[in-house]
Amino acid sequence: MSFTSTRDGAPRIPFEEAVLRNLPGDGGLYMPADLTPLRDADALLDLTWHARNGRLLQRLSGAWDAGAWEAVSRASLDFPVPLVEVDARISALELFHGPTLAFKDVGIRVLAAVLARISPAPRLVLTATSGDTGAAVAHAFWNRPGFRVAVLYPKGRVTLSQERQIAGLGANVHAFAMEGSFDACQTLVKGCFADAALSEAVGLVSANSINVSRLLAQVLYYAEAAVQLRKHGKDGAVYSVPSGNFGNLCAGLMARRLGLPIAGLVAATNVNRTVPDHLDGGPYAPRPSVPTMSNAMDIGDPSNWERIAWMHGGDPQVLRRALRWDALSDGATLDALRELRASGYTADPHGAVAYGALRRQLRPGERGVFLATAHPAKFRETLSQRLGWSIPLPEPLRALEARELSLTPLADDLAALKTRLRSLPSTDLP
Repeated sequence: MSFTSTRDGAPRIPFEEAVLRNLPGDGGLYMPADLTPLRDADALLDLTWHARNGRLLQRLSGAWDAGAWEAVSRASLDFPVPLVEVDARISALELFHGPTLAFKDVGIRVLAAVLARISPAPRLVLTATSGDTGAAVAHAFWNRPGFRVAVLYPKGRVTLSQERQIAGLGANVHAFAMEGSFDACQTLVKGCFADAALSEAVGLVSANSINVSRLLAQVLYYAEAAVQLRKHGKDGAVYSVPSGNFGNLCAGLMARRLGLPIAGLVAATNVNRTVPDHLDGGPYAPRPSVPTMSNAMDIGDPSNWERIAWMHGGDPQVLRRALRWDALSDGATLDALRELRASGYTADPHGAVAYGALRRQLRPGERGVFLATAHPAKFRETLSQRLGWSIPLPEPLRALEARELSLTPLADDLAALKTRLRSLPSTDLP
């Protein structure tokens, strides 16, 4: 397997090089060059979780052997991914049982294991976050020898739990609270990676979903959902994906392209409607993001949409046939939360967006799965303020309550960020 740019302006390269390069340099993003259906997709679904992960990652990457990838899976994905029935037609795929209680643990922990295997030189992991990515990156690389971490997040636009997970660790993790939106954070990060001299000097590597290793890992849980559905005599569900930067949806489209049993995919957003408006027939027009209660999806210029468009030849009509879509206001999100709670299931706001969109888009006779991407306790303040709910605090979050936050204020200034990155200590570990 080789990796190509979505803009076809860079030569094809192997997996390890794509991971370390982060971006191809022509303005595009790396993608596997060959996503033809697997001949043994059904046989793969008969394997155990780690064995199947090893086979899939070997096929997707074209690197190493399945045994090496299985070892990566065992070291990284040592937590369950349960499918929980909500009602007779809809289930939740719970992706929040990792150490930071969000689905980002899947892709980022695999990325950390990959980088530890292939990177001989010290690396500075740079990432922008709207909440959960930064927490997962901080935890996955915290106290990992050879790595420093810099996380940019929009000040006042992440929850207290998310901020504690990002800025409460210290050691080799550096948190930057930036004035502005996630889109502004992401623009600064892209500007750093576009600076070849900086990248070389500090060993920059991305942990955002622009890094293709993360994307490959996210295919795994679509396969696991298919396995669990089959155990209950069901197949070919419609998956509703809460979408902000659209990496999760891209992974679902990749899974379907590989031949996994996926009957449909719903792009579920909040009022940041850049993609739904385009799919409704308008031009693709990125715009400033709007703050909502589902803050991790407050993105007006989603990076991974370019990958999705590339997979479909850049043809809006082909995209409209490939996807279903819907957008929920905060009011509709609250209604979805209440409806789920009445059925005995407590979701976070992002899962509720996916559920609400799925209810609207599911057709008669279809089975639906919505991706529950974060534990509701990560949004306990929001759920308490908006709905009066009391959400118990799980131990991973309770352990951070006593930690002091260690963060650096940051203006929307690329030159200032580059200076700070160059000045970070070369090692923060004993």
